Amino acid sequence: MLRRLRSLDNRMTERILIVGAGFAGMWSALGAARLLDVAGRSDGSIEVAVIAPEPALHLRPRFYETAPRGMKVPLSELFKAIDIRFIEGRVDHIHTLDRTVAASARDGGRFTVRYDRLVVAAGSELHRPNVRGLAEHAHSVDTIDEASRLDAHLSVLASAARNTIVVVGGGFTGIEIASELPSRLRALLGAAVASNVIVIEQANDIGPDLGPGPRPVISAALESLGITVRLRTAVAAIDADGIWTSTDERIEAKTVIWTAGLRANALTREVDAPRDDLGRLHVARDLRVLGIDGMFATGDAAFALLDDDGHHALMSCQHAMTMGKFAGYNVAADLIGIATIPYNQPRYVTCLDLGEWGAVYSEGWDREVTFVREKAKALKRMINTQWIYPPRADRASALAAADPNRAVAG
Repeated sequence: MLRRLRSLDNRMTERILIVGAGFAGMWSALGAARLLDVAGRSDGSIEVAVIAPEPALHLRPRFYETAPRGMKVPLSELFKAIDIRFIEGRVDHIHTLDRTVAASARDGGRFTVRYDRLVVAAGSELHRPNVRGLAEHAHSVDTIDEASRLDAHLSVLASAARNTIVVVGGGFTGIEIASELPSRLRALLGAAVASNVIVIEQANDIGPDLGPGPRPVISAALESLGITVRLRTAVAAIDADGIWTSTDERIEAKTVIWTAGLRANALTREVDAPRDDLGRLHVARDLRVLGIDGMFATGDAAFALLDDDGHHALMSCQHAMTMGKFAGYNVAADLIGIATIPYNQPRYVTCLDLGEWGAVYSEGWDREVTFVREKAKALKRMINTQWIYPPRADRASALAAADPNRAVAG
């Protein structure tokens, strides 16, 4: 039986409800609060609320690094400074007809929350296909708990196969975690240890979604780090001692890390609206979910056109942060009856960490390499330690940062 949170159901107050406290959700909340402030509607008649399992931003782009347990930032003080209500819970169902969501509390209890406008910012999750042994034996860096379990696992490796690590997936995350591993293994097992990191990729090229621009740099860096890449190869099965490949090859390894692709959070399937192959909800240029009144989607939950040249936002922190600001502006604008604005983010860059070798930075959708090695690594450090962090808990500066026309950094 669902139990209603009485304190959240004051019908005198209209509510903008944002599902998710990740990059897109956090910035949606700030963006909505900013527009209400600018429009003179921050008088308490409209509530901006965020519902998520905890009031913290998990720095997912950093989970490939060592010690991931501390890579989250509390949001309670920031939300308090801007009068954003936080509701602890995990949304399980969205009921569009009566404009409520059904959620689970930490103690297992169930409750509902009504909304007048909704932003689905539930993020994405690692795609885990039906590969034998994947659930039981593979690690990942998709969540802070999983990344922390991998970190703990690496610290206690003791078998003969301890130096061999198989990374499944040669995309952005796979390349970054693979590049990080040689130095992590030496730190754990000794400077003389010869690591054997193997990347398994089904496509014909490493970094298939990164395009040909940075590929020579990536290949040179992986070779320099002693990382082996197996292309046109899939994983058929995983067990406690290694993998079998699609070519019937056996690779002995005590550590297998699965990074092969993302899908939109399953919550998007609760909405009777068009979705793309990754489960993302189709949205209009103002991020309104097609065919659903009062609902917007953003971040990894949205299949969103971001310029006039036909490019769509990627499942990335880079796009989620700006898209969140637009979603927040537009959901508040829709509620108070002013014009929404089209989401627009034509500038696209890529900064890929390549471990001790450095990094590669490229610009544009053709990913023209701009600089590499230490210069790119310095930029990557700035991104990971400054640019992706929330603004400080100061009302004026936080609301200013939530302007959709303000660049994330730089």
